Amino acid sequence: LEEITPRPVQGNILKQGYLEKKSREHSFFGSEWQKRWCVLHRKTFYYYANEKSKQPKGNFSIEHYSARVAPHLRRDSRRRCCFELTCPGKRSYEFTAPSPAEAEDWVDQIQFLLKDLNSFTIPCDEEEEEDEELYNDVNSSDSVHAASHNRTLNKEEADMEMEEDDIYEVLPGELLNKE
Repeated sequence: LEEITPRPVQGNILKQGYLEKKSREHSFFGSEWQKRWCVLHRKTFYYYANEKSKQPKGNFSIEHYSARVAPHLRRDSRRRCCFELTCPGKRSYEFTAPSPAEAEDWVDQIQFLLKDLNSFTIPCDEEEEEDEELYNDVNSSDSVHAASHNRTLNKEEADMEMEEDDIYEVLPGELLNKE
């Protein structure tokens, strides 16, 4: 049985739209570009046959990928609309957007997401653990526990903690409107 990957939840979609995706197979005429409905969802990039498809044609984690505008992918008038996602040791994905501005927007959104994913990655190796107590700026018995907790905090836990904190100030006028 094939693993079923459902359509991403609408609320977590960062960007979506039609792109042309370069196929892996080469035909007699060279590589073909196929129109696909593409969805950037958290750290996964999905592509579908069309906007109404429930099953993706494919998906991949964008973690460790880099995105850039890539005019070298085409020689025609659409070359300024191209961008690629590359990762050493993994398959590259090549796309053509409807316009150069749209291609840049896809690249910007992907780079923003990658930067966000990397901000929650805290490197940890054994040498750091041994020296951690010596270089800890906080002088309390909880500091070692807090440091180890921070190291294991992943993106979803951080998101949950952010949602729990009330970061909005209630203005006097808003209080009257709610009652």
